[in-house]
Amino acid sequence: MASLGILLIGFVSMLSSVNGYYYAGWSNAHATFYGGGDASGTMGGACGYGNLYSQGYGTNTAALSTALFNNGLTCGACYELRCVNDPQWCLPGTIVVTATNFCPPGGWCDPPQQHFDLSQPVFLKIAQYRAGVVPVSYRRVRCRRAGGIRFTVNGHSYFNLVLVTNVGGAGDVQSVAIKGSRTRWQLMSRNWGQNWQSNSYLNGQSLSFLVTTSDGRKLISYNVAPPNWSFGQTYTGRQYRY
Repeated sequence: MASLGILLIGFVSMLSSVNGYYYAGWSNAHATFYGGGDASGTMGGACGYGNLYSQGYGTNTAALSTALFNNGLTCGACYELRCVNDPQWCLPGTIVVTATNFCPPGGWCDPPQQHFDLSQPVFLKIAQYRAGVVPVSYRRVRCRRAGGIRFTVNGHSYFNLVLVTNVGGAGDVQSVAIKGSRTRWQLMSRNWGQNWQSNSYLNGQSLSFLVTTSDGRKLISYNVAPPNWSFGQTYTGRQYRY
């Protein structure tokens, strides 16, 4: 009987993963909005993604309070939100947003509060503009991305700064390793946001990347960048299956 119980728990866990949810229940938080009607004020941000339109994140984005941001390691994670317990201002339905920025302490973003500062367009999908702030329920969900993981190589010789974007599955990258065609795998250090740093000389070598997300899943993209890669260019690797 105990074995059957373990099997059932495992089966439920598997179904949760297939449906894209990490946790069984919802947690409580609050949500506000920023960035203007066209979300132009949300560009850039503490995750380092730059232009959120060209990176594929669009306006379904959020700045997270300290309690959720995890010093930038949560960048790229996806959350499903719904407005709750405020019939005057709440609208029906849910939204899915990507963590792309940090909401600094002050007001609703003060620790230890869990708070989402949404882009204005996505906020208006769950609440009315005049509300300003609304109570929400949220849960982590798997990220669905079009195309492969993108690696944008910046910096210069002996300082390779790689921005990792468009990560599916868990979405939030916890570690990155890099390998030149003439080197072994080397663990990169996180510089800020989702910018990962290597101080090795890798010019003239094809580059491979090993990405690990918060759920422990690893994905290797071999020879993503050709030997004649150049700084400032973006290269596309493999993608996590949902």
